[in-house]
Amino acid sequence: MTLGLPSHLAPQSINRSYAKAIHAVGFSSLIGSLLATFAFQAASPDDVLWPAMIALLPMLALLWLDDRRRSSFYAASYLIVGAACVYWYILTFYSQTDPIVSSDAFSIALSKIALVMVGGVGRGVSVRIAWCVAGYAAAEIASTLAILRSGQRYEFDATTLLTVAATVGILSLAHLSRRRSRLSQPLLYRAARDEQLAAMRYRIELKAAALMHDTVLSHLAAIAGAAPGTPIGSLRDPIERDLQILIGEEWLSDESPEVDSRSRTDWQQSGLFAAIQESRAMGIDIESTGDLSAVSRLDREASTALGLAVKQCLVNVLRHSGTDRAEVAVYGSEAEVSVMVIDSGRGFSEADAGADRLGLRNSVRRRIESVGGAVQVWSTPGRGTSIMIRVPAVRPSLVEGGS
Repeated sequence: MTLGLPSHLAPQSINRSYAKAIHAVGFSSLIGSLLATFAFQAASPDDVLWPAMIALLPMLALLWLDDRRRSSFYAASYLIVGAACVYWYILTFYSQTDPIVSSDAFSIALSKIALVMVGGVGRGVSVRIAWCVAGYAAAEIASTLAILRSGQRYEFDATTLLTVAATVGILSLAHLSRRRSRLSQPLLYRAARDEQLAAMRYRIELKAAALMHDTVLSHLAAIAGAAPGTPIGSLRDPIERDLQILIGEEWLSDESPEVDSRSRTDWQQSGLFAAIQESRAMGIDIESTGDLSAVSRLDREASTALGLAVKQCLVNVLRHSGTDRAEVAVYGSEAEVSVMVIDSGRGFSEADAGADRLGLRNSVRRRIESVGGAVQVWSTPGRGTSIMIRVPAVRPSLVEGGS
C-alpha cells in the first residue's frame, strides 16, 4: 500500500491550474467583447466602432503571452497595456450615441473583466488576490478617464465589482479547502503507516503462531503423553534447539535450511546490517524487526544504496528528532524489499525543511530512486517520523543463476 500526495496537488501545479482557469475567463471575456462590438457595428453601420475591436487585439496577444510564459513582466505588461486598451475601447463606445451604452452595459464591462483576470504569478492566496485587485483598479481608472473624456455621465459599474468579489471569494474558499486538506494529510499518512505495519506484523505473528504450534506445543504434548516415571531427558536437546529458534530470527524466513544459512550470511554482510551497526556505535538504540534476511534478495548495488539511505535516516534521527531510539522494520516479497525507519521524536514537515536538510532529499530519496526504488515520508510535528524505503528485489532465477 502506498499513499502520497498526488502530483496535481503540488504547489506549482496548483498555481498553474489557477492561472489557466483565470486566463480562460479572460480570453472568453475578450472574445465576447469582440463579438459584441461586431454585433453593435452590424446593427449600427453609421457608428464607428472598429477602433474598439482593434483595441482588444493587444490585450489578446499579451494575455496569450502571460498564459504561456507566466512571469511578472508579462503580467505587469498586460495590466499596463490592457488599461490603455480598455480606455480606448470604452472611449470608442461612449463617443457614440447613448443607446449603445445604455442598451448593453454588460458587454461593455467585459473588457474590464478581462483585465481583472490577469492571473499573475506568485504563491499564496494574498498574492493572487492582489493581482486581481490591481487589474480591477487599472480597469476602473481607465474606464473612468474614458467616460470623463467622452463627456458622458459616469455610472457605477456593479458588474465588474461583483466579478472581483466572486473571484476573491472563490480564491479564499479554495485556500481554506487546501489548508484543511494539508492538516488532515498527516493523519492519513499515519493511518496508512499503521495499516502497513499492522499487515507486516500480522504476517510475522502468523509465522510465530505456526512455529509455536510446531515446536513448543508438540513438546508439551509429548511430555503430557509420556507414561508416569518415563525419563524426559531425551527431550531436553530438541526443546533447547527450538527455544533458540524462537529467540533468534531464522524462523522469519520461508527458505529451506540451506538457503536460510546463506541468507543469514548475506544479512550480516549487507549494507543494511552495516548501517545499523554503525548507527548503534553512534549511540542510537535501534530495534531491528521483521524479515531481516530479505536483504539477500537485493543485488549489490541496491543493497549498498539501501544501507546508505537507512544510515542517513538514522543519522537524521540522532541529529533532528530529539530522541536516540529508532526501529528498523524489514519485510521482503518476491517483487521488493521494504524497510521502514520509525522514530517517536519531534517530527517535521518535509515541505518546510530548511536548505541544510539535504540528507533526506539527496542521501535518501535520490539514492533510492537511482536504483529503481521509492521513498515515502510520514511525519507530523510532535508525533514522530516514519520513512518507508522500497527497493526492487532480484528475481529468484537471477539469484540462483548468479550464485
